[in-house]
Amino acid sequence: METILEIQDNNREDLEMQRYGSVIEVKKSMIAEYKKIHAAVWPAVLRMIKKCNIENYSIYLRKLPDGKYYLFSYFEYVGTDFDRDMAKMAADKTTQKWWAVCKPCQKPLNDRAKGEWWAAMEEVFHCD
Repeated sequence: METILEIQDNNREDLEMQRYGSVIEVKKSMIAEYKKIHAAVWPAVLRMIKKCNIENYSIYLRKLPDGKYYLFSYFEYVGTDFDRDMAKMAADKTTQKWWAVCKPCQKPLNDRAKGEWWAAMEEVFHCD
């Protein structure tokens, strides 16, 4: 007999995981603050990320030859309706407060798509 956890895991295998990458500039003067707040992400924010079907979420920091610092985000989406899940996250009051803490550290790219804060990146290679 299967346990509920095994049934949930089996159902998850039917979902097609999608990978997402994005980029944003981080203000040099705010790097220490950004690292500090991400060393202790609010538990309710982490729960909302999972409720919205996001897994394996990472953010990387890098100074590029232009002298600016950038954050590169990667996550895997395992849900069935990305737009609905992102709207759910955006409507969450705690997540809105978290974003208000993070946004002063960031400087969006000028060429990002309409409605984006972090600019989406195109995946050009992947190897499992």
